[in-house]
Amino acid sequence: MKYLIIAGERSGDLHGSNLIKAIKKADDQAYIKAWGGDYMQEAGAEITKHYRDLAFMGFLEVLKNLPTILGFIGECKKTIEEFKPDAIVLIDYAGFNMRIAKWAKKEGYKVFYYISPKVWAWNQNRAWSLKKNLDRLFVIFPFEVEFFKKYNFEVEFVGNPLFDAIATFKPAADFLKRNNLSDKKIIALLPGSRKQEVEKMLNLMVATQSKFADYQFVIAGVGNLSLDFYKPFLNENTKLITDQTYDLLSHSTAALVTSGTATLETALFGVPQVVCYKTSNISYQIGKLVIKVPFISLVNLVAQKEVVKELIQDDLTIENLSIELDKIINNESFRNQQILEYKQVKESLGEVGASEKTGRRIVEILKNSN
Repeated sequence: MKYLIIAGERSGDLHGSNLIKAIKKADDQAYIKAWGGDYMQEAGAEITKHYRDLAFMGFLEVLKNLPTILGFIGECKKTIEEFKPDAIVLIDYAGFNMRIAKWAKKEGYKVFYYISPKVWAWNQNRAWSLKKNLDRLFVIFPFEVEFFKKYNFEVEFVGNPLFDAIATFKPAADFLKRNNLSDKKIIALLPGSRKQEVEKMLNLMVATQSKFADYQFVIAGVGNLSLDFYKPFLNENTKLITDQTYDLLSHSTAALVTSGTATLETALFGVPQVVCYKTSNISYQIGKLVIKVPFISLVNLVAQKEVVKELIQDDLTIENLSIELDKIINNESFRNQQILEYKQVKESLGEVGASEKTGRRIVEILKNSN
């Protein structure tokens, strides 16, 4: 059978690669095309559009780039019409993928969604659209099952795919030497993968370094951004590693993390963190009006309480960052409490095998429908 998988950012590329392996295991004749990235290509998909072209964040940024985004949607529809897949599998990336789902369902395609759009966070009525336009929705957080019940929408909880990625990870023994890092303890900086967010976060993250001279700061860089882009943020005690985030986390004492999937990854590695988020003022004001959840980090949302400190917009200052970073490094009881609550978060997220379970179920559903 033919499968088209669409992921619009780095985390979706990672989970998509594990999903591709699972589909190929359940259907050894699978022919897979994808809008994704290097991980999905390595797993055996033919990449027709790289996610680096699709990375827009924030309400204002999306509006400014709307003609480009609409052009991509048209291009994607053309890819689908030419390829005629037996299944379209959408991974997160809500604004784009929900438009594709609506169109594809009308055209008679089987549409699956893996990693639900965060409709529970804002514009909750989009749940009706998901129910109408999908053949099956596979969710990765237990609270999502209860949320969708309010819309009489039965979804499948498959566990969290981060477990898959972390379970297959083996720390590199020569990580420090290979990256010319010293023996100083490490504070990891995870500023994100999109140019717009990295620019906003890194200046503030790096500026706290002077108050933590006994530590080395290490930026988790991503391959879709150039070395020249990161150079202004580097100095004698701030280094860059690229596409080695899990190695970095496995060697880190603490982390400053841009809100997103990375907050949950950091928690699963047991690294105390401060969550950061800053966007344009217009995007932030719009977000305040529409967002319906009390937290922005996945760690706190899963725990349904504050486990990690969130510094958002005007609260994200060098002074506040330094205060909160000092707490998770030097306040032993505060640090230990965060690590203890990480364990409870981990226990609520299920087991290894989310991607394999999802891939197997997609193939089963397709075979049973033929």
